[in-house]
Amino acid sequence: MRVLIATDKFKHSLTADEVARHLASGLMTERPNLTVDCLSIADGGEGTVAAAISAGYTPHVTTVSGPTGLPVTATMAVRDHIAVIETASASGLGSLPGGIPNALGATSLGTGELINVALNHGCTLIYIGAGGSACTDGGAGLLAGLGAKFLDSRGQPLPPGGGALEHLAVADLSGLHPGLRNARFVLASDVDNPLLGEQGAPAVFGPQKGADPSAVELLNRALTRLVDVLEGEIGPRAKAAATKAGAGAAGGIGYAAIAVLAARVEPGVTVVGRLLDLDKKIEGATLVITGEGCLDEQSLGGKAPLGVSRAAARAGVPVIAVCGRTTLPDQTLKAAGFNRTFALADIEPDPAICMSNAGPLLETVGTTIASEILSPNVPGKCRDERVKQFPGQR
Repeated sequence: MRVLIATDKFKHSLTADEVARHLASGLMTERPNLTVDCLSIADGGEGTVAAAISAGYTPHVTTVSGPTGLPVTATMAVRDHIAVIETASASGLGSLPGGIPNALGATSLGTGELINVALNHGCTLIYIGAGGSACTDGGAGLLAGLGAKFLDSRGQPLPPGGGALEHLAVADLSGLHPGLRNARFVLASDVDNPLLGEQGAPAVFGPQKGADPSAVELLNRALTRLVDVLEGEIGPRAKAAATKAGAGAAGGIGYAAIAVLAARVEPGVTVVGRLLDLDKKIEGATLVITGEGCLDEQSLGGKAPLGVSRAAARAGVPVIAVCGRTTLPDQTLKAAGFNRTFALADIEPDPAICMSNAGPLLETVGTTIASEILSPNVPGKCRDERVKQFPGQR
């Protein structure tokens, strides 16, 4: 029997690697002869680079400008001419000093600097994992990291951040990295928001980054100004890009990637699945186990576990979901393709204890999956009959 564990992180608790390791430990405790393969999976946000590294890409660590300009350490994954970067690493909420948001001043500069490093490394295909950003600057910082200049009416450089773009007069793209001419970009995103309007980056994601209603209005005006000025520089595609699905990803980094870098937008889990060669790794498995910290309605919009479930369905392999908690009813979980779902919160209802004790709880779940679902009497098969009732199993 071979079990494939392909999970995302349990946010604020365990990394994807740690989740898989605890589940595998539980499985092997009960069934030491099992073959267990582990993959980190992600949806384009935090963990995308780690997933690529788990698939054999080489990590490259560098120092770039964080969301407030202070240096941060960021990692990208490289194999041959391909690079995988993520906005969460260079421009993410987790890099804010003291965790204090800066809705108007946070910048995507570090993400552009990461791309710059990838280009200098000779990479010609660059995947940008869009998610977890601290900024709402329409990707102006990203472009600045690649050599663009954003000036006010006096010809002075604008300070970083989305708020300052309200005073933008000139977008000078003449100094962009020459390697961009031969590079292709893929924006890996699990959101389809446009840049502006009621469903745009400021309105939907700005409050998550500390923007109050007045800051949301200012950011919407500022990013509208960015689009208008870029239209004078690159033509109609600047306005067309603002309406594209995914333009609002990562505080508008998606917009800059689409409008200036001609990026193709793909669901993050599709991109990661391709990087991992997920379909091939599922072939021949007896069982697939996937999961994330919280299985909810957002999970059904294209998060990592749903992507794994669909890939398992294509191969005709049963799939189990393991999560910290779920807000979805059993019938919805089954309709999403999960044959079984185990929620740690059903075993330990205290959220603080559940999160701090997630590792041992996952081992308990792994042991139960091995003993109750993987039949020792029918090699290569999962039991068809209903699994015995167990706390944490749906």
